[in-house]
Formats: sequence, structure tokens, C-alpha cells
Amino acid sequence: MASARREEILESALETFAERGFKNTSIDAVAERAGLTRQGVLHYFPSKKRLLLEVLNLREQLARANLADRPAGEDWAADFAETVAFDQEHPSFATVQSVVMAEAVTGQEPARGYVRDRYRSLQRHLADRLVERYGERLPSGLSAPDAAVALLALIEGVHQLWPMDQEPDTDRYPRIVRETLTVLLGTGGEDADGADTDGADTGSRPHDPAVKG
Repeated sequence: MASARREEILESALETFAERGFKNTSIDAVAERAGLTRQGVLHYFPSKKRLLLEVLNLREQLARANLADRPAGEDWAADFAETVAFDQEHPSFATVQSVVMAEAVTGQEPARGYVRDRYRSLQRHLADRLVERYGERLPSGLSAPDAAVALLALIEGVHQLWPMDQEPDTDRYPRIVRETLTVLLGTGGEDADGADTDGADTGSRPHDPAVKG
């Protein structure tokens, strides 16, 4: 029962944050949407900040689960494309991500601190994974740190663009990510030397615990 109630609160918070942003969302608004009292929400989530972080964590957990049946590390380009396709199927998650990014840009907390720390961590982690697989430079000629920044910019940019498309081709943006990442990696979407195609490199997945789009 507690687990089901917690999920109901997260779903209500997801929709409310997507509509109003963090600053303009109140615990009372989430509680009303969930059919609970303010104290009922605070029993599970002691603060609005904690509630937002749990919504973002839920998005990441579901995205990882969506990739669970794919061979780990076999095709990065296809994996990242699938994360974009997942977000298109769950637009509220993508909207919350966009809202958090917008509030971070304008200096609002906790969005600013969350985004700053998260993207620093993501860049380091991605660069490390790229070095492990390709060395200091990718087959495309990009350095691993530059490729990590370019990859994150690509994914974030696509997340900002596709909700604005009035009549989106459902495969358009995943295809753009897949084809662009293939060029960025310079590998045809596969590992240059065939390494990790047995699925052993779980750290190279775009939604491993430290790399979430």
C-alpha cells in the first residue's frame, strides 16, 4: 500500500512540475492532485526538493529498465537513440527535464546546483568510458572529453527541440541521434575493435547509474 501511494504522489508531482516548474509548484498542489493532505505527501517526501529529485530519479530508473534487454555496450548510437525514443513516449518526463534546465539557466535553486553537478559528473564519466573503449582520441578524431561534451549537447538539444515539433515523425529524432552519434564516434555505431560486443561493459551504457540522459 505504501509503495502504491508513493507512486501516486510521484505521478502527481511529475505532472505538476511539468506544468508549473519547481518554483511555482507547492506541496499543497501536489497533495491536491494526489488526493492527499499536505502532511500525507510530506510523510513520504520531506521536502519539495526531495520530491523533485525523486521524480528525476524515477525517470532514470524507467529509462534504464527500457534498455535492460539490449546487449550492453554493443551499439552506443542505437542505445542513445532509444533513450530519446523513450522520452518521446513519456513527454511529461522530458518536460520536467526541460523545466529544470530552464530554471538552472536563470540561476534558480535547486535546479542550478543539480544541473551543474550532474553535468560535470556526466562529462567526466562519459569521457572515462570513451577513453576505456577508444583511447584518448576517438576514430572520428575528437578527443574523449570533447566527444563527451558534444554527446551531451546533442542529447540535451534534441530534448529541447522535439517537444516543439507540432507533427513529429516519431522516428525522426531518434534517427538524428543515431546517425549523428555514429559520425561523432566514427565507428559506424559499433566498437572500433569489436570489444565489449559480448555485453561485458555495462559501464558504457547511456543509462548506467552515472550516465542518464
